[in-house]
Amino acid sequence: MEEKGKVYIPDYEYEERVARAAEILKREGMDVLIVNSNEADYANARYFSGFWPLFERCGVAISSSGKAALMVGPESRHFAADRSRIDKIFVLKEYREGADPSYPELKADTYQDVFNALGIRGKKLKIGVASYLDTSVIIMEGIKDAFPEAEIIRADHIMVELRSIKTIHELNCLKEGYRIAELATQQVIKEIQPGMTELQMVGVAERVVYENGAEYEGLPMYVFSEASTRHAISRSSYRRFQKGDIVQLNLSAKIDGYSAAIGYPIVLGKLEGKRRETVMFGLEAHNWTQRQVKAGIAASEIADNFYKYYVENGYKDNFVYGPLHGTGMIEVEAPWVETNSDYKLQTNMTFQIDTFISAENFGVRWEKGIAVTQEGCDVLSPEIGKLYELEF
Repeated sequence: MEEKGKVYIPDYEYEERVARAAEILKREGMDVLIVNSNEADYANARYFSGFWPLFERCGVAISSSGKAALMVGPESRHFAADRSRIDKIFVLKEYREGADPSYPELKADTYQDVFNALGIRGKKLKIGVASYLDTSVIIMEGIKDAFPEAEIIRADHIMVELRSIKTIHELNCLKEGYRIAELATQQVIKEIQPGMTELQMVGVAERVVYENGAEYEGLPMYVFSEASTRHAISRSSYRRFQKGDIVQLNLSAKIDGYSAAIGYPIVLGKLEGKRRETVMFGLEAHNWTQRQVKAGIAASEIADNFYKYYVENGYKDNFVYGPLHGTGMIEVEAPWVETNSDYKLQTNMTFQIDTFISAENFGVRWEKGIAVTQEGCDVLSPEIGKLYELEF
């Protein structure tokens, strides 16, 4: 029984996801879909099962008739049974942990056992495999060894189709995550001082997100200062803040598997000259992007014009990547908005407006979450846009 008032994905929505996947399999002539996940990128398997693996890998198999099974490693049998929304659970050695134990006493299940339980028969099957980048060699070899005559089809597009447009429950999980992420951000702003370390502020953020109901951080907490703010992807360090530093905050909270992050720079003092101009141009580009978004617009059109906006304003050399990326269970998920994108925005697609600008000695990111509407977009997070210049 879920706690009253708690924001979560209801059980029936997991059943609907499996049914929708089965319909796509029928449409594309596939017999079965296998999605694989690991602890870092758990999204596709958790999308159907609610299960998030630890150390080990996991997978979900779905037949075109609408039956599903969860596949886990040898140490996760009881863990999975307690958490999974899918009743059929199988233990396969292919999903074992990275230390590669052999489990000589274990009589493991096989892919044939899984398929038999789902009513999948035959040898010349069409097997779709999603999470292709996260499917290990061992898992892929296991599938091919079990069904040597099968046609293996890369099926990531099925998951993009299923996950791109969010339900009201998914949107609510994201909104709650953004609410908590902003609470963490404001607490860091209150507590940060020259002489403290980046990792100390990560600790402050972690405390706040857990105290306010998050199940985990939505991404590794970003607290970068000065030179490390140039890192588009990085980890916080033991560097101590100094007066005058630009500090990049990207803090996050996960709610029932949905990861929400808010990002903006703060300054430990006053910001002047070219540094201020660059930081504020990033905010201008961020706000420009928000004005472009609405259902029916081609993603590539936004990306093309975003790049031109950098060029026309003299920031061509500071451009790093496109204006938006999908968000949901993983803070960065497909689809991205890029110049080679071949789709149009649809209502209830969710994106991070992620505006990153890199200079020679620093960088900044302005970032928040939105949902596409017919008229424009709904901002899912508390609004951002103020440049915090702190006095000490």
